[in-house]
Amino acid sequence: MNDTIELATQVATFGAGCFWGVEARFREVDGVLDATSGYMGGEVDDPGYKAVCSGKTGHAEVVQVKYDPRRVTYETLLGMFFAMHNPTTLNRQGPDIGNQYRSVVFFYTDKQKDAAHRAIEELEHSGRWPNPVVTAVEPAQPFWPAEEYHQRYLEKHGLGSCSL
Repeated sequence: MNDTIELATQVATFGAGCFWGVEARFREVDGVLDATSGYMGGEVDDPGYKAVCSGKTGHAEVVQVKYDPRRVTYETLLGMFFAMHNPTTLNRQGPDIGNQYRSVVFFYTDKQKDAAHRAIEELEHSGRWPNPVVTAVEPAQPFWPAEEYHQRYLEKHGLGSCSL
């Protein structure tokens, strides 16, 4: 990658339940350079899927998005994140239950943190959801990529992107 592109690349990390569909949706966005399924927010180094699924490591299933802010804004990515899951269910998305499926924005800068809080406030006032938004906004921690069989999972299994 040349230096110009490298300098323009920024990172965002979101937890919105099972990472397969979230990763697929972000990959469709013009300006998203890469989306990787993984784990963040726990107490164990380099956790595996089985450990994370146990709910005992404290990690959330997340998608780390590398993007070109000249082509897509962080606010646009936040909007997509909130549109693709229910941010009012604590530790649950659909049939997936546990703290690993929590709604969370991991921020890397104060600007991302402020944008996430503004987005939550706007969502709360929009009336879109009858219950309060429970999405956590937390400082980014080490990102652990999920096992290779989780990367591009829907694409590998001929499922395309799922309709979230």
